[in-house]
Amino acid sequence: MRKYMYLAAALLLATAFAVPTWAQMEGGVRGVVKDADGKPIAGATIQMYDSATGRKYQLKTNDKGEYRSIGINMGTYKMTALVGGNPIDEHNNVGIGVGQEQVVDFQGGAGRAPVTEEQRKQIEETQKQNEKVKGLNTSLQQAKDLEGAGNFDQAISVLQDATKVDPNQDLIWAYLGDAQRGAAAKAPDAAARTQLYQQAVDSYKKALEIKPTSGAYMGQLAEAYAKTGQTDKAVEEYTAAVTADPENASKYYYNEGVLFTNMGKPDEALAAIDKVIQADPNRAEAYYLKGQNLIAKSTTKGDKMIAPEGTAEAFNKYLELQPNGKFAEVAKQMLAAIGAPIQTNFGKGKSSSGGTTKKKPNQ
Repeated sequence: MRKYMYLAAALLLATAFAVPTWAQMEGGVRGVVKDADGKPIAGATIQMYDSATGRKYQLKTNDKGEYRSIGINMGTYKMTALVGGNPIDEHNNVGIGVGQEQVVDFQGGAGRAPVTEEQRKQIEETQKQNEKVKGLNTSLQQAKDLEGAGNFDQAISVLQDATKVDPNQDLIWAYLGDAQRGAAAKAPDAAARTQLYQQAVDSYKKALEIKPTSGAYMGQLAEAYAKTGQTDKAVEEYTAAVTADPENASKYYYNEGVLFTNMGKPDEALAAIDKVIQADPNRAEAYYLKGQNLIAKSTTKGDKMIAPEGTAEAFNKYLELQPNGKFAEVAKQMLAAIGAPIQTNFGKGKSSSGGTTKKKPNQ
């Protein structure tokens, strides 16, 4: 019975390694607005318009004539500077790339100094970069749409082409890794799955070569390692991700706990889960996972299951936090199996029927 319930837990938890949601595809923009004499203009308005999507943004300059905004959706924008409602300068085909901050300056008036040869070259280079960004943004959006439709192979092809256009964009490599993991999950045989997961490992490594401090990439690499059976490397990457991205430590520890659970290593899983709970005491699924790993350490006496101390508390804490969660019914079954009451108000001595009850020791 213990083996059956533990295997059930592993099946229920297998979804923890699902392909991650695409990151918010946003960038930023900043610059300065000056008059014909080169003096900054305070209170100027910057209008941004993407004709392909209809998105609009409106920004204001500060007392130094500066403006800045993050959270601009990727796209190609017409940017216009206005003073008193009147346009004084504009830029067309400004590409906003994912994770990039574009610099766009404005200067009004016919008295603007003539453009030097060096400035002309800079403008041409900026236009080339904008066109490249525009093309990459189009590829990223196309790949995103293909993945959303489950066409992972086509998404891989689009992203591979994008890496040839600009191999120095970490997000393209990371998204390629995501697409390869998605394709692996749908692969018809073990050999194809292994090959695709290994390709995902290589893609995440390239993303980290460009952005070596990304905890998110480390976590994705860890999951790809786990799927290829390289569990030691997976644990190393989860540990590195916690250091690089401590705000999301509970997520990395939880995935590590799932990894050990599915490997049938409850002691290692419990160590990781306790770190999850320490980092985020309200993460409900951590208590369910803890209960399942404690169940895996249970023994039998006759026809009775003897569960380790803390098992009932773990399942009841899950039910307190997620009374209608996806693991709620299984948690109740586990409590029944070890002869423990269901307490919807964990630690307050109230049973699910509303009466007062004493906690039963695990039989």
